[in-house]
Amino acid sequence: MSGKVFIALFSGINVGGNRIVKMAELRSFFEDLGFSDVATYVQSGNAVFRADNGDAATLTKQIEAAFEKKWGFHSRIMVRDADWFERLVAQNPYPEVAGEPTKLHAYALEREPTKEEAARLSERCTGPEKFEIKGDVLYLHAPDGLGKSVFAGLIGRTLKVPGTARNWRSVQALLEMVGKAGSGG
Repeated sequence: MSGKVFIALFSGINVGGNRIVKMAELRSFFEDLGFSDVATYVQSGNAVFRADNGDAATLTKQIEAAFEKKWGFHSRIMVRDADWFERLVAQNPYPEVAGEPTKLHAYALEREPTKEEAARLSERCTGPEKFEIKGDVLYLHAPDGLGKSVFAGLIGRTLKVPGTARNWRSVQALLEMVGKAGSGG
């Protein structure tokens, strides 16, 4: 079995009835681009797929361009390989809240924030939330949930590093899908 397993995380699709992309169409879209073992998870846009060549950066550009051509709007897409995703889960700094997946979120960031950017974010973190940045992942523990978190709304604007968030339930489900794709089952 050839190729590597990747995960594509879409941002800004199927939010509030706008920019609708059906998951069945998204699967076909990946297959039409020549990817195999394509599986999607929930409407926010997550796809696990196998690619015979290309790295995450190349695949991101290819998929973003093809997506915009097909659907007529831009979605920022984070493509990451299986190793990255396994590391994200293994390095979770808040294992004690992993059992309450709505209170724990991981943000896939376009790049690792600078010390200054991280410091700026720390200054804004005055509520019950805690966060930690490891490489290009920001982990957020929001004890009252993301919807009620004022701080969560500030992350993008303060950090100024594009990213897309997933709650821990999605993270765990995607890791399971990555495992299945990796074992060819």
